[in-house]
Amino acid sequence: QVQLVESGGGLVQAGGSLRLSCAASGATADHYDIGWFRQAPGKDREAVSCLTTDVSIYYEDSAKGRFTISKDNDKSTVYLEMSSLKTEDTAVYYCAADQWRGSVQAMCEKGYTLRSWGRGTQVTVSS
Repeated sequence: QVQLVESGGGLVQAGGSLRLSCAASGATADHYDIGWFRQAPGKDREAVSCLTTDVSIYYEDSAKGRFTISKDNDKSTVYLEMSSLKTEDTAVYYCAADQWRGSVQAMCEKGYTLRSWGRGTQVTVSS
């Protein structure tokens, strides 16, 4: 199993930017498909973006045009660059990984089935 640690969260004003990192270790991290998910207070966890090992990318509508997912295989790290942040982006952001068999969109839609999860990093966007 791969271990995941998120970092980069914090407090930012609306319109600002943050870069989240998801560092993978343990098993051969480069062989894992990784997604970003978030959970706001009182709401269900939802997908943000997913990236498979064949570099297929999916973004939820809320992330399109504002967030960018990328991967540095040398560092076994997946990034989520977030810009034009809105107060509704406030949430705990998690990364999750698995060796997914299916489309990248399905991976995001069925993220609850992914087997490895980090502990999350808090993102707070103030107005």
